[in-house]
Amino acid sequence: MLGIGSQVRVFGIGKATIQIKIQNWDDLALAAVGKRKRPARSVEVEALVDTGAVKLYIQSSTIEELGLRHIGEVRSRTMSNQTVTRRVFSPVDLEIQGRSGRFDVIEVPDALPNLIGQIPLEDLDLVVDCQGRKLIPNPEHKNGVLYDEY
Repeated sequence: MLGIGSQVRVFGIGKATIQIKIQNWDDLALAAVGKRKRPARSVEVEALVDTGAVKLYIQSSTIEELGLRHIGEVRSRTMSNQTVTRRVFSPVDLEIQGRSGRFDVIEVPDALPNLIGQIPLEDLDLVVDCQGRKLIPNPEHKNGVLYDEY
């Protein structure tokens, strides 16, 4: 059986699709302090890994399913060089290949794919191996996640 993040389809340099697991961070925090008895709302979805994107972009229907809170707006430049305002939602726990981190969510319409941008990739210390057609742990860090602080 393949785990989350094991299958990747590469679409040119720096782009691939992958299965991810997303959990509502607020639910996880409430459960951790005993204020939520039910499991955290969670989904497994396909996402496009795009090293040209910056943040974590999730479709509107998935945001609704997770019950995320609207917390603000950001301006984004699209591939067609247009500037759009997108809504920002409360954080999620994003899991890829057994690595997880907390990330705010930027909403995209359901007509667009979920996107994993460069910041989540760097935080999880993952890189796209275009020749091997997969997402891999950073080969420069043989002993696991390592953050560069300079």
